[in-house]
Amino acid sequence: MSETNKKTIRDYAAAFSVGNLERVRELHTHDAVVRGVLGWGNVDEAMPIWRDLVTCLDIKLEIEGLIAEVDIVAARLKETGRSRAPFRGLPATGKSYELVALEWYEMKDGLIHRRWGARDSANQARQLGWSS
Repeated sequence: MSETNKKTIRDYAAAFSVGNLERVRELHTHDAVVRGVLGWGNVDEAMPIWRDLVTCLDIKLEIEGLIAEVDIVAARLKETGRSRAPFRGLPATGKSYELVALEWYEMKDGLIHRRWGARDSANQARQLGWSS
């Protein structure tokens, strides 16, 4: 089961990186809960944030480390992007960023059931020119 769960997370990162948010949705259970730096909610509530990350920040996720045990997967990701459009009240700057993101997933039947994400938002803001 661990290998199936790791494949789901690889598919999640790949789909997110090309902006295929419907595929990202399919990789979650119908009652999944998503927690991250902008809050938490179900997949429908996360979708507008994910859409903004893709369209405004051109987010890309590259898996640098992946550990799985039974129904738990932990990932270290290299997150990159570029400020292409205003993002949640912050101006577009044209600058790019790179940071480490950590995500923890509880899996159910090979799908993401619970997800926690943490990333260095302060570093991202500095790289994008939103703070000094």
